[in-house]
Amino acid sequence: MQKTAEAVSLGHPDKTADYISCFILDRIIEQDKHAKYAVEVMIKDNTVVMGGEIKSNAKIENLDNLVKQALAEIGYDERYCSIWGKFVINPSKINVINLIGTQSVDINRGVEADGWGDQGVFVGYACQGEGKINRELFLASKLNDELYSKARNSDNLGIDIKTQITLNDGKIETAIVAIPMLKDEDLTDFIVSVLEEKPKNIIVNGTGRYTYHGSVADCGITGRKLACDFYSTACPIGGGSPWTKDASKADLTLNIYARILACENLGNNDECFVYLSSCIGRSELPSGLIKTIKDEKISYHDLWSNQKPSALINFFGLDEPVFTKLCKKGISGILPQK
Repeated sequence: MQKTAEAVSLGHPDKTADYISCFILDRIIEQDKHAKYAVEVMIKDNTVVMGGEIKSNAKIENLDNLVKQALAEIGYDERYCSIWGKFVINPSKINVINLIGTQSVDINRGVEADGWGDQGVFVGYACQGEGKINRELFLASKLNDELYSKARNSDNLGIDIKTQITLNDGKIETAIVAIPMLKDEDLTDFIVSVLEEKPKNIIVNGTGRYTYHGSVADCGITGRKLACDFYSTACPIGGGSPWTKDASKADLTLNIYARILACENLGNNDECFVYLSSCIGRSELPSGLIKTIKDEKISYHDLWSNQKPSALINFFGLDEPVFTKLCKKGISGILPQK
């Protein structure tokens, strides 16, 4: 049976948009741990559009500079631009359109009462194997991370990278890589060494040419790479994007909680799924369920949680500037603390 999963680097425009939002949230939390934040980002060419709501005492005066700092952390800095020229975003020409307002007072009254800032459904997943995630996603992410590191130190390879792995009965059938190149470079040996197995098929840059990349080639929008950040096709995706909001919104906190509960309840089962839901303004979760699968036998266990948002936020350290770190890692990369 074939199973396929995809991963993308921070240089991909959608992940770049995620990272910019997380970077600004981290700068705000450095000044105000109790900040409330929900900001979406769209990036196209050298223009960044930001829209959303913030309630905070923090002072954020120069969004242009913050965006440039976020891009530089990803790898889109002056050196990179000097190598790639017209093929990529130019940090010196960044234009930020600010459409950020203040948080709704109706939402805030529930949050201030230590209730969740939104309602929604959340799903956590764990399975046997490295990283407690499905092997096709583990390999796609591993290959992507290694290629991204290689590209950060290259004068020929770009950082807007996609990788895709197809397994067939446990063996790697196809490895697909999209990575910008100024001149052709054979990556076969590198791919095989990272995967520790030679795929039956290796495809690098399927069109035969990949130079224009990042926001110059594609419009990036927050929250469009959730299948890569979560569990690919192994598990339903719950909630909205976790990368554009503070921890009170539940899309980050309860997705992390569900992932950790799935890891903790996996035991010797083949797979574990955790299903949670939240109600805006309330702390008690309306529903919770643990589903485990062992040798194709399914078991269900009810889960009740009255953990207040503030308690979970504090336990996971989500009132600290950790959002860019989590954005890099993805929900599926989060494991319980040992």
